[in-house]
Amino acid sequence: MDLRLVGNLAQVLAQMPVMARADMVPLEGGSDPAFGSVKWRTLFSADRTPTEGMVMGVAEFGPHGTLNAHRHGPAEIYYGLEGTGMVTIDGVDHMIAPGVALFIPSEAEHRTIAGPDGLRFLYVFARDCFEDVDYRFSAA
Repeated sequence: MDLRLVGNLAQVLAQMPVMARADMVPLEGGSDPAFGSVKWRTLFSADRTPTEGMVMGVAEFGPHGTLNAHRHGPAEIYYGLEGTGMVTIDGVDHMIAPGVALFIPSEAEHRTIAGPDGLRFLYVFARDCFEDVDYRFSAA
């Protein structure tokens, strides 16, 4: 097979619309105490979908669930879908709830604690793959 053809096909696919259904994507996480109790569904990531340049997923927390304090190079956006919680960004608390968006600057230390009813939010990175985001957790 001509490798140029394969490369061209990949470029064409990356320029086409792609749909993802959160209910069809398996939950990940929840088992590594370094992260906390958060689980997530990665909806768009170049290693899983014919997409590039953006990673998007849904973070899911049970009541009082946590995402421990960490940093990473790319900036991130959260958009509240269900429930409430507190996102602490560089020591400043920000409420997240349905319809609330938060911009987390590059290298800002941040953590999340869900409220009593749990929390779901959309997250977005300007990266090709979720694996390109190097999570560095703060000392406990």
